[in-house]
Amino acid sequence: MGLSMDNVRGLILALSSSIFIGSSFIVKKKGLKRAGFSGVRAGLGGYSYLYEPLWWVGMGAMVIGEVANFAAYAFAPAILVTPLGALSIIVSAVLAHFILKEKLHIFGVLGCVLCVVGSTAIVLHAPQEKEIESVKQVWNLALEPGFIVYWCLVLALVVLLVICVVPRYGQSHMMVYIGICSLMGSLTVMSVKALGIALKLTFSGMNQFVYVQTWVFTIVATICILTQMNYLNKALDTFNTAVISPVYYVMFTTLTIVASVIMFKDWTTQNASQILTELCGFVTILSGTFLLHKTKDMGSNSLPDNQSILASAS
Repeated sequence: MGLSMDNVRGLILALSSSIFIGSSFIVKKKGLKRAGFSGVRAGLGGYSYLYEPLWWVGMGAMVIGEVANFAAYAFAPAILVTPLGALSIIVSAVLAHFILKEKLHIFGVLGCVLCVVGSTAIVLHAPQEKEIESVKQVWNLALEPGFIVYWCLVLALVVLLVICVVPRYGQSHMMVYIGICSLMGSLTVMSVKALGIALKLTFSGMNQFVYVQTWVFTIVATICILTQMNYLNKALDTFNTAVISPVYYVMFTTLTIVASVIMFKDWTTQNASQILTELCGFVTILSGTFLLHKTKDMGSNSLPDNQSILASAS
């Protein structure tokens, strides 16, 4: 099945987004490490990185990537756009190898290849975006029982993690920070997609900003993004970048696809063969990220990144 023009636009924007976001992880990490020598580390609750220019450069790259990603969701379904974030893993892992000296083993390279193969399979069999004529349609989808149950569960889990788990296990278990980022990220994507559709319709002559629903989606997206950035900074400052990027990608992508399937019902127009191919592509990407995760320290005799920082500080 060929890609529609809207899907092609979404594909190009998503690929550009991944390059900027993957690079931003490395630049921000360099900024966080510099800031950690002159103030309280982000992983320990400090915000000295806000005075570090390099961190802001990385933040700028991430903003550009997120804007491109934002635009991509206006043209293509989340099932197509979100898995392409695998490219950001490759960019991040390669740059971490050369710039941060976080070694990338040969099996890590194989993991990158698997990510590309899986992404290609998903791109070639992605569903067509449904026609939406008003942001009110998206609002109605968000208020269907299935999605109400989903976002209620997400918010309950996030509150539980922030209040009960972060104080005890945040510094020792990366899944705590990544879990918060990924859960909130799935809601971010749904809100951002609604805003992207609203802007697309507005530019075509149908102003969607006269509806209160558009502003509600804006507020939700802002809250979710700020929460993600806060806990992503903590994760990057505490754990190895080559590990954070793929694990975050896997959780974020999985939860986003689940949210999209529940809310937008992307797969209702596809046959079993197309769905199976997309699932195989996604499993291939997961296999690639698994390899990146398991081989992160192979071929390196140095301390893990967070241990090195602690050692130098003491």
